Amino acid sequence: MIQVQDLHRGFTRGWGRGKRRVQALDGVSFSAADGCITGLLGANGAGKTTTLRIAAGLLDADRGTVLVDGIDVARQTPEALSRMGVLSDARGLYPRLTARENIVYFGRLHGMSAADVDRRADELARMLDMYELLDRRTDGFSQGERMKTALARAMVHNPPNIVLDEPTNGLDVLATRALRNTLRRLRDVDGKCIIFSTHIMQEVERLCDEVVVISHGRAVASGTVAALKQQAGGESDFEGAFVKLAFAQEGADRAPNATTGAAS
Repeated sequence: MIQVQDLHRGFTRGWGRGKRRVQALDGVSFSAADGCITGLLGANGAGKTTTLRIAAGLLDADRGTVLVDGIDVARQTPEALSRMGVLSDARGLYPRLTARENIVYFGRLHGMSAADVDRRADELARMLDMYELLDRRTDGFSQGERMKTALARAMVHNPPNIVLDEPTNGLDVLATRALRNTLRRLRDVDGKCIIFSTHIMQEVERLCDEVVVISHGRAVASGTVAALKQQAGGESDFEGAFVKLAFAQEGADRAPNATTGAAS
């Protein structure tokens, strides 16, 4: 389980007289349960990635906490991260290494023995249908191949919690379907707590058990897709519900970066 509590984070932008403080997060709070896929839905710049980077220990919050299975990420970072697998927006594979070597390297960083990490690499290759990729260098991989390798690397230590930042970006139809099926299996068979951020409505409708709507650094609504439609006044269309909830104070004209298109 991952609990995000009252997260605040600001950034300084610009130089000299043009320097200004931008508030990326302004009190984000939500919980993601075990055996559940929780989607963070928001337009580009809403604060989704900042939230997940704090959860992954990559950024410090100005205020607030993230608990992973009750462990404070900021205070007990190694312990919290040992219970989490993170697939960030930057895949960060080592191009001169094979897919297997990338996976094994991260397993060893997590303290796994050579035998255990080799066994786990083969297990993940079966799960993600990537056996033919294992002994190829990742330089030149397609987006889908890179995603599979990065996801295997994130899951090598079999963490109970998985965090993915816009994982379907740049993927084609088949790669998107494969990722979606994998996440469902991790939820239904292994009972994982899964959080993923997106700005694609269709992905949320097809995959998420719970949805948290992020707007201007705040969680403005949460619930199932059906519940969010009700919160938006009984909207039949999820895109319309999102616009009402996320842009209530600004009008529907401010939602051009939240999109409906996705691979089926």
